[in-house]
Amino acid sequence: MIELRRDRCHGLLPPVVAWLVANLVSWLVARLSVAGDGSRVAYWSTDSRHRWDSGHYLSIAQSGYEMFWCRDRYPDFRDVMCGNVAWFPGYPMSVRAVSATGLSYDLAAVVLAEASLLGMFAVLWWLLGARLSWATGLTLAIGTVFPGGIYLHAMFPIATGTLALLVCVAGVKRGSCAVAAAGGFVAVACHPVGAVAVGMLLLSAFFAWRRDAWPVRFLKAGLSAAIAGCGVLWAKWLMWQATGRWDAYEVLQESSYRQGGLHEPFGEMRNAYDFPFSHWYTPQGRLPWLVEHSLAAHRPQLWLNTAFVLLVVATAAVRLVRERGLGVEEWAALVLTPAIFLAPFLAGAEMSWYRNHAQMFVGLLLVRRMSRWVQVPLLVLCAIQYFFLGAMFFAGVLV
Repeated sequence: MIELRRDRCHGLLPPVVAWLVANLVSWLVARLSVAGDGSRVAYWSTDSRHRWDSGHYLSIAQSGYEMFWCRDRYPDFRDVMCGNVAWFPGYPMSVRAVSATGLSYDLAAVVLAEASLLGMFAVLWWLLGARLSWATGLTLAIGTVFPGGIYLHAMFPIATGTLALLVCVAGVKRGSCAVAAAGGFVAVACHPVGAVAVGMLLLSAFFAWRRDAWPVRFLKAGLSAAIAGCGVLWAKWLMWQATGRWDAYEVLQESSYRQGGLHEPFGEMRNAYDFPFSHWYTPQGRLPWLVEHSLAAHRPQLWLNTAFVLLVVATAAVRLVRERGLGVEEWAALVLTPAIFLAPFLAGAEMSWYRNHAQMFVGLLLVRRMSRWVQVPLLVLCAIQYFFLGAMFFAGVLV
């Protein structure tokens, strides 16, 4: 019994260490991101984790949804819709639940994000087989500096939604329709990008549930996908309850952000690459070298994210040729990773794709299959870029 407990303790050690390292690296980036007035970013404060959309998530947690004409409250504002119905409820409602313990909403939001990140490493570790080797160790290391991963520490639904995606994959691997559906539901309810879980679950009939006959496979895949898709219906219902409109989300997105309908993805990639973040806000005063050279870090970030997707797809292709198959969790990662990459560009999210891409964390399930000659350079590139994008975040340039 004592040895069994020790084995469990040792089994939990790698994901806990990975979570601690991820925070240590982020703290170091914050320390190096000195403001123009010479003040340092207080990484452990809630203010350092707060960006524009964080205020909307906190407002939903505190008082629910609202939508109104901007000029009704702000006479000098342009004639568009205002409100918080452009943000999904999974994360803010979870923040509300955590705040019931007595924590402030701000602190509850940070605690939830960090707990979700720890959960991400724990579920990833289980999916990797929970055995430490060069391959799994390097995979966890890449996870600590994952592209866009600075937003896994912020007051955003990115960590919670990614954890839900990993739980969904774990459910498919275990053959548990309930776990897969629950994970998919939370992923969808947290963020529109989470809708990729619905597509993966539908396709799971072709690579999962292998103990069942084909009709049962299709039934389980369709049922779990339908339940996951109900995350959108829950979001819509909450918005309708508050505004009286089922299309509140679409109205605000089109009116204020021009993100209605589908966009041509390659044109949106070009717009995202050229977006002048530093023209919106550049810190004043003398800037440290890291911040000064990070003001356009979103550009190499796009190249790195593209390379990551191509590596994941290439790794899957090599395994299919050499070994004639992939594991269930690897098929799921192969479906999810390119879909997550394309989703923000299809939606026209030229200002937020870099944080949405952090959910490609699920692609690490195929990174473990890469050669060490690929893993090590990938780790180095991710670490370097993490510092630059992180400095861009802490300098207040990114939203």
